[in-house]
Amino acid sequence: MKKIITIGEIVVEIMAVETGNGFRSAIPLIGPFASGAPAIFIDQAAKLGQPCGIVSAVGNDDFGVLNVERLRNDGADVSAIAVHPTAATGSAFVCYRPDGNRDFIFNIKHSACSAIGLTPAAEALVETADHLHIMGSALFSDGIVAAIHEATRGIKAKGGTVSFDPNIRKEMLDLPGMREALGHALENTDLFMPSGDEIFLFTRATEEKAAVAELLARGIKAVVIKRGAKGASYFDVSGETLAPAFKVEEVDPTGAGDSFGAAFVTCWLRGMAADKALVIANATGARAVGVKGPMEGTSSMTEIEAFLAARNLSGVSS
Repeated sequence: MKKIITIGEIVVEIMAVETGNGFRSAIPLIGPFASGAPAIFIDQAAKLGQPCGIVSAVGNDDFGVLNVERLRNDGADVSAIAVHPTAATGSAFVCYRPDGNRDFIFNIKHSACSAIGLTPAAEALVETADHLHIMGSALFSDGIVAAIHEATRGIKAKGGTVSFDPNIRKEMLDLPGMREALGHALENTDLFMPSGDEIFLFTRATEEKAAVAELLARGIKAVVIKRGAKGASYFDVSGETLAPAFKVEEVDPTGAGDSFGAAFVTCWLRGMAADKALVIANATGARAVGVKGPMEGTSSMTEIEAFLAARNLSGVSS
């Protein structure tokens, strides 16, 4: 099977227990949870049995150990996760607003994540890769951007592929160089995976079908639009495939899009038809929202098959 890698942040996430108005007074919190969008993505790919690994950095602290052991135990290649001797592992505090939105306080850029780059161990991991998944959330430092550029060049040169999930928090969109880095990622993308209106960050068109057509005309092979509770759509030159979402009780949406993305990329690389891949990815995302914690809802294929069988959809993954 093809090997997937990603490059980016590993953090712990500490979450508000109840909906409220933020962190301006003492509130109950739960955590730490293993997190970071690239880490959630690669953990989910690993649990599906796909060869995969991550280039990242953590601190020499309990938060770092928590993350690395979680990824290793779930089957990811952790050989390119550096341990910074003095900087702390990155962190994200999340609160939930009454309108359903989430707000984050990040300590990423000035954490151990600032040291992410193409170390000898990272170069060795990139050499083994067939596919690179780029997360927009990871494009916060010049070192990571340079590493992603170099990995993109090497993987594409040997016939590999690239997927790109913009996954950009509003708090990060105006960071210096962010828009340029997003543009470079798009230029090299085979599979583009925006969430909803993120697609319009990259097009002149302001209507969805026209925006998709514009992206495909640039040479992107396929576009998957994640629509949350409305499901997901796949587009290529042959047309659109739509798969509705599964109705489940939402406990925590954090990480669901990353889990969806990992499941779809894994199925896509295995040559699965788009309609089946969307069903599996939707099931993976649905299971993820049912558990508190960004990485706690990642699923094995056995768990996904059981979820589908309970809804009379057994055999989709075959």
